[in-house]
Amino acid sequence: MIEKFKNILLLKSHSAGIGDILRSSAAWKAIKNKSPDANLHLLFITNHPGYPSKELMKKHHLLSSFHTINKEYFNSVKDFKKAIKLADEIISDVKPDFIIDFEPYGLETTIVSLIGRLKYKIPTLGINEVFPRGLLYTYHADSVKKFMKKHNMSVLNYTDRDFVVLNRLSIERGNIQIEIKETEEAIKFRENLRKSLGLSENQEILIANIGCGTEDAIPKRPDFSIYEFLILKAYEKYGLIPVLIGAKFEKDINQDFIKKFSLKHKEIPIFDIAGETTITESVGAINAGRIVISSDSGPYHIAVALKKPNLALFNFENTPHYHHNPWTICRLVNPPDFSQLEKDLDYLYGLKMG
Repeated sequence: MIEKFKNILLLKSHSAGIGDILRSSAAWKAIKNKSPDANLHLLFITNHPGYPSKELMKKHHLLSSFHTINKEYFNSVKDFKKAIKLADEIISDVKPDFIIDFEPYGLETTIVSLIGRLKYKIPTLGINEVFPRGLLYTYHADSVKKFMKKHNMSVLNYTDRDFVVLNRLSIERGNIQIEIKETEEAIKFRENLRKSLGLSENQEILIANIGCGTEDAIPKRPDFSIYEFLILKAYEKYGLIPVLIGAKFEKDINQDFIKKFSLKHKEIPIFDIAGETTITESVGAINAGRIVISSDSGPYHIAVALKKPNLALFNFENTPHYHHNPWTICRLVNPPDFSQLEKDLDYLYGLKMG
């Protein structure tokens, strides 16, 4: 059915972290596989409409356009009309011939889909999570529970969530992974990175993201000793020069780590470029690494999407966040198994990607 539609508006509602949005790219790819000529437009309803990830998604190769609306507008009597007006303007601008609502819960995306269906006579597809929700759409998919039962799932991975609604279109995920491509800015940054650090062009580097700089994310940050071990092994065994990345507000974390690391390992050069990249340039920085090590944060998902050999470090079991593919290892490190981590490093270095 989807093959006949050429201008599809996709509706999502979530926080606006890089990983939160990028995880949906597997679904975009699956739609494009089914309908290569379709233009995909994403409307993201979020409490963080000005988040940096917006600039990254605006340039994503699978999307023709990217839009945001402040979720708070839908929950405010004062601003509700503004939400309706913005949604109407986006639909009028995009001119979709099909609307897909990926959310099984909440009213925000349902309201937008109803504007398209009732005012513009656009066919819509949603999820009948609880009857009679499905009646609000032209077509509806079965509930999340039924989807999981059909696919014999005990846990629904975040990336798989978008395939609940796509099941109605007979679109399956299979082995499709999330993906992103470097923009011109990213390529330029990657190509100049080694020179800017005073390294030779053939010097292999280890990209390390300690991350988790916001107060709510601190519990997810792995212990410094784990990064110390991995950086030391990567340098001693493979000659990888460590380059720390992160947001500007994570600079102090990186500098604290470098101070402690260098006291014990003065012979190992280590660099910190936190806060020195735009969100698009950060893709190039990550792609510059032979291996990427990251906490459970945005750079982890970017590395996965770039098909970069990467080791994701988790303080807590968080199965829905895991990516499953040959170039990604998700490792629980609380407490750490250093012998296993060294084996992980060896495996990732041995991969021949791209």
